[in-house]
Amino acid sequence: MTFGDRIRARREELGMSREELAGLLEVTPSAVSNYEIGVSFPKRDIMLRLFDGLQTDPNTLFQDSFQNGELLLDSGERRLLENYRGLSPLGRQTVRTMVDALCAYRDEADSWQSAPEPRMIPLYCNPAAAGYAAPAFGEDFDYIPVTDEVPAGAEFAVRIQGDSMIPYIADNSIIYVNRDPLKAGDVGIFCVDGDILCKQYYKDPAGVVYLFSLNRRRADADLVLTPASGCSLVCFGRVILRAPPLPGK
Repeated sequence: MTFGDRIRARREELGMSREELAGLLEVTPSAVSNYEIGVSFPKRDIMLRLFDGLQTDPNTLFQDSFQNGELLLDSGERRLLENYRGLSPLGRQTVRTMVDALCAYRDEADSWQSAPEPRMIPLYCNPAAAGYAAPAFGEDFDYIPVTDEVPAGAEFAVRIQGDSMIPYIADNSIIYVNRDPLKAGDVGIFCVDGDILCKQYYKDPAGVVYLFSLNRRRADADLVLTPASGCSLVCFGRVILRAPPLPGK
């Protein structure tokens, strides 16, 4: 019984499908099939997961594969080795080059197939009026993958339209947001009496909240909310952005 036969036999003994074993190994079911029929051999990290997944040890899977420290070959493997030894030095080098290329291709394919799915975050899609974030949370959104271009810690994204936050946030650009607590000078996503806005935040000792536009030419879009104003204010998150100093600071 070959190494691949023992993988299949142990998997079936445990009542495990190829798909279930592939999930434990973090490879595709076709990769498990290739291990079982001897087309390919697991890499070291996958081999360690294989022992755990099959609840067995190396001696069990590799028994009958070695004798007196020598690797045992089946008839097909012996025939290949004999043919290889009968080649000229140039022929042997050609075979080695081809085998190295095939192994490199296999390793690349296994790496691509076993790569984890990228983390996805919601992107709120519908832009709103100048400087506003959109849409109202809970409405339409798409999922986007978290790539190297997305800041670490981003929990969702919002598309911004308008000029009240330029040049730090351009019209129709995407900003990334987490739910860290806001500090003075941070840019946040706010809901003020039902309107969703992206503004720079400041709260003074008297409890007055200032929501500033980063584009000071659009200071007309600033908001000042006093404790007596009666306005409702909810913060949805902190924009991951290196913001400028607060106005007048």
